[in-house]
This record gives sequence, C-alpha cells and structure tokens, in this order.
Amino acid sequence: MTSTNTRNKGKCIVEGPPPTLSRYESQKSRDWNTFCQYLMTKMPPVHVWECESNHILDFLQSRDQFGKTKVHIQGCVFFGQKEPPGECNCPLKQAWGSLDALIGRLRAAYEENGGLTEKNPFARGGIRIFLREVRGSQAKARGVLYKKKKRLVVVGTGTSTTWT
Repeated sequence: MTSTNTRNKGKCIVEGPPPTLSRYESQKSRDWNTFCQYLMTKMPPVHVWECESNHILDFLQSRDQFGKTKVHIQGCVFFGQKEPPGECNCPLKQAWGSLDALIGRLRAAYEENGGLTEKNPFARGGIRIFLREVRGSQAKARGVLYKKKKRLVVVGTGTSTTWT
C-alpha cells in the first residue's frame, strides 16, 4: 500500500487490493478509503492531512448506524443487566472493540500513506479519551465494571514492593 513514488504520498484512495493482501491489510485499505471518502463529503471537503480530532470523532459516531451492539440507555429497565430477559428500543451502536480496532487500522494506514507519526490524528489524546468513555458507558449499560489493573511497583533494591 505504501508507495516509494513520492507523487503518491498523501493519496487518499488506494487502488483495489491485490489478491495477496491479508484480511487485516484489506480491511485497513477499506477503512482508509471509507474515511477519506467521508472527509470529502464534508462542506468544505477536508483533505486527510488537514483532518482534526473532531473529524475523526464525527466519523466514529457516524459508524453507529451500522452497529449491532444493543447499548441500554440510563432510563431503560434493562440498564446494567448482563443478560436482559426481553427486548427494548435502546439503540444499536458500534461495539467499543470494533471502534478500537478501526482506530488502530486507521492509525497504521495514516502512517503507511505518508503521514508523520508525531502528527497522526488517530493517536491523539481526544481519540483515546473518546474510546475510553465508550468502553465505560457500554460496560456500565451491560452491568460490567472495568477496574484498572493494579501494577506491582518495585521500590529500592527489590526488598520492598508496593501495589498501586
């Protein structure tokens, strides 16, 4: 996907994937093309090298229309239940894991298509915060709490340890 020809750097649309691409590479190419096309629908159109976190967040939220994960809203009788006994009208959304994987593929595609690592908008803090909030809200809606894992910190020469 990355071209050694400098004229192709920054190209949004990657030609159809050759049949030898892995499933991951094909998905990454498809995701990159979809994101670039999304940016072109903005008024005015936004070039991929000019996109900001807000464009990425809008794109992620637009993906909810294709979601398959039921996320119960706070007022729903099934809110917080791991396995609700019935149906409700709560919205379907993209699962946190799907959004996280999508951002990972777009982050890699950005750099493979000529973007600088230090300017990668998919790696910005606002995107990480959004993903963390989605994970938390979806877990809460299902009644699953994510607890931060405790890390073992060795203090001094190894004779004492502290859990944080």
